[in-house]
Amino acid sequence: MNIYYNKAGIGDVLIIDYLKEATEVESFDHGKGITKITDLEGEVVGYNLFNASQYFDLNDTGKIKTDQAFIQRLNDVFAEKGITDTDFIYDPLPDFVVGYVKEKQAHPDADKLSVCQVDIGEKQPLQIVCGAPNIEQDQKVVVARVGAVMPSGMIIKDAALRGVQSSGMICSARELGLPNAPTKKGILVLDETETVGKDFFASINH
Repeated sequence: MNIYYNKAGIGDVLIIDYLKEATEVESFDHGKGITKITDLEGEVVGYNLFNASQYFDLNDTGKIKTDQAFIQRLNDVFAEKGITDTDFIYDPLPDFVVGYVKEKQAHPDADKLSVCQVDIGEKQPLQIVCGAPNIEQDQKVVVARVGAVMPSGMIIKDAALRGVQSSGMICSARELGLPNAPTKKGILVLDETETVGKDFFASINH
């Protein structure tokens, strides 16, 4: 789930995006300052909360960095308006995280793709399909989690690549917008001393 705000661009609206693929959507106005957005099968893909500054102190533009208190307040606002079919959950993990490639296998239907199991410090590893020629087992890498907004503006979402599910992206230095990034194709391989689950950008900015 991503939450966005841009008062100058679209008005005083908090956009809640569940990051679900939908080619066509329908909207339902609750009449309480909240619009539910669903796909054509009725699955919720997001909400718009109008007059958002009445409920939150919003100074940032773009993707909002949330904390436990923000998500609790969001749940409370929806409950106060009588909308009880939501349960927004706080995700404390960073968008760009140090991961460890536990396993690498050949993609069953694409010679240049690898299917990797990547530990990012959670109970279950992420399955990520990677096309980098230098990806190998036992590497420390940078993983853009589902919901991460890349420097290019691309949003990482769950996807099926040639029929294999992929949840996240293993990044190159250029994709991360790092200075002096090599032009040669390949993911950024970190030092083996890096800590799995650590916020990558927090570590390089200190």
